[in-house]
Amino acid sequence: MGICYPRTIMLPWKKFVPWMTFVAVFTVVALSADRLLEAQQPAGAEKQGTSGSAAVAGATNAEFAAAADEVLHQMSEITGLKLLTPLKKSLRSRDQIRAYVINEMKEDKDEAERYAGERSAEAFGLLPKGFDLDNFMIDLLTEQIAGLYDPKTHEFYVADWIPAADQKMVMAHELTHALQDQHFKIDNWVKAARPNDDAELARESVLEGSAMAAMVDYLLQGTGRSLQDLPDIDPSMLVGDMESTPMLKKAPPFLRDALIFPYLDGLNFSAAIVRPKGWDALSGVFAKPPISTQQIMHPATYFSFRVPPKADLPPLDKDLGSDWTRLEDNLMGEFGWKEVLKQFVGEDRATPLAAAWSSDRYILFEQKKTKKLVLIARLDLADERAASRFFTAYSDALVKKYEKRTAEKKEEDFLAFDTPDGGVFFKCVQMSCVSLEGADRALFDKLNSGLHWDTAGPSKVTDRTTVQRRPDTRAQSPAIASALN
Repeated sequence: MGICYPRTIMLPWKKFVPWMTFVAVFTVVALSADRLLEAQQPAGAEKQGTSGSAAVAGATNAEFAAAADEVLHQMSEITGLKLLTPLKKSLRSRDQIRAYVINEMKEDKDEAERYAGERSAEAFGLLPKGFDLDNFMIDLLTEQIAGLYDPKTHEFYVADWIPAADQKMVMAHELTHALQDQHFKIDNWVKAARPNDDAELARESVLEGSAMAAMVDYLLQGTGRSLQDLPDIDPSMLVGDMESTPMLKKAPPFLRDALIFPYLDGLNFSAAIVRPKGWDALSGVFAKPPISTQQIMHPATYFSFRVPPKADLPPLDKDLGSDWTRLEDNLMGEFGWKEVLKQFVGEDRATPLAAAWSSDRYILFEQKKTKKLVLIARLDLADERAASRFFTAYSDALVKKYEKRTAEKKEEDFLAFDTPDGGVFFKCVQMSCVSLEGADRALFDKLNSGLHWDTAGPSKVTDRTTVQRRPDTRAQSPAIASALN
């Protein structure tokens, strides 16, 4: 199960750390299980869930294997996915889990990709400068992994330090992944979204969310209820004291959000798929996967299946010169832009603004000798009102991001100032906004020229045909609708 985020951070780690159950998530689900059961039973009724049946911690390998086989049979019944081939199973100690994580990192062939992702997160302000992501993630994963399914070896294991009463719940989650892998080849299915990182995160969320949904049904066995009977799930109901674990408490907010997103938002998405037609409907999602995190966050947009238009950026590699390397060229998606805005202007402002996402693209360059960064980002929004509101909010974010600035100039839809790291420029034209950080005005003019925007003045566009208005064909969720009103 993956903590993952587009290559900006989590995905490079996901490439060598397969599908996992994390303590933070498994803890809040254990808490929510009690709430779910209590909500579905009369007062004073005895709880009938199955998560506490049979102790597993400290059991022999034979007892562990028997418990896993029991849960595997139940998950097959719940999901409708038959076991096609035998499955390897094992218990792992915390030291063994740490050794596994370190070994997988050493064998990873995408060290440059991990470096680029870390630098992208730093450029967007999502990680502090100089943050040691590799070592931090080793410690965090060692602390947090409660179980894991490895599609390379077709093996699943559970951490032997997880309380006995909860290990079967972890099994329920991981064995759902094992069954999905036998039917849908989940590793290849996720990678098929590349190079679009936002789409890859959306596919990750299908896997995480559907395993969460299956685990909910597992916990509700014996109650006469199932996920299909439950009302919409409030994510806040599932959030317990996630900061009770030391490394998670130390994690930058973005890392915590990236850890939780595929589970909770993925659960709501999966519930929207399963609730009307049952578990058979999930096979259709593997055949026709979501193509953006927006479709995960607002399932109605998945059913409309709007294809985001391509957000173009002109190539500026030659303008920067041979001393610069292009590190990243990808998408942030609604989830990514929500995180960026949340970091600087708060979640209340970030959520409706990000919901107006229509498409985006960013390119990150690094100077070979100095390691200086230049970040170019474009965000297309649902309409001009949303773009105007985004200009105001992102201007505030940039000002907060760069406390040391001079020569600040701000007009109706243009912001510019100098910083010790280079110039910052931000401009919106109709439904599109573009930012350039770490360069000079000459490069910004090249960017505008490549977009066929007016460069003579800082803001106004006299030829309004330069950016064509696109009809918004999305099925609007309440969050999207609020962003447009």
